[in-house]
Amino acid sequence: MPEAAMAPDAVRCGPYRIGLTGNIATGKSTVGRMLVDLGAEMVDADGVAHGVMAPAGSAYAGIVEAFGPEVLTPEGEIDRRRLGRIVFADPAALRRLESLTHPAVIAEVNRRTAESTAPVVVVEAIKLLESGMAGDYDAIWVTTCSETDQLSRLMDGRGLSRDAAMRRIRAQSPQEEKLACADVVIHTGVSWAETRAEVWAAWLDIPWTDTPPAR
Repeated sequence: MPEAAMAPDAVRCGPYRIGLTGNIATGKSTVGRMLVDLGAEMVDADGVAHGVMAPAGSAYAGIVEAFGPEVLTPEGEIDRRRLGRIVFADPAALRRLESLTHPAVIAEVNRRTAESTAPVVVVEAIKLLESGMAGDYDAIWVTTCSETDQLSRLMDGRGLSRDAAMRRIRAQSPQEEKLACADVVIHTGVSWAETRAEVWAAWLDIPWTDTPPAR
């Protein structure tokens, strides 16, 4: 764990901050919900990204300028599925999109975290490490599962074709790179109960939390 997380007697200013990450369809949201059930507050960076990409959001104009009006719905909103097809097929386009959205997302996530009164705040972000956000957290939690599980979840849960699902998986850095940065690794390619047991064990190791709730 980071040095700060190993000093239980230290005086904290603000909540204990967990950065929750993992590649696409590795179970981040499931683990996040488990942490919320245990008493944490969740900040979903993808949800924040929806806001900054909305017509009134700070990244909207730049995205439309970069990718053209063809990424808009008839109502003038950014069609995330259409935009996704573009950027997941072109690494340069993906980097361009991230350069337009990451600064605004990071600023809003930091604001919400700073204003939280919860003892533990979990920030779920698929690009936590790549965006430069990771240095601000007390611990990095990484979810992992097999590529077969990722593929199944994307096809069954999100309705993607096999080719589209594989493009999204391949567009990301290898899971091993995130795992190398992890303070806590949560396996989600097992039963829900087994994943829950891993989350519970890691929760018990968090300093500065009150007595954990009944399991």
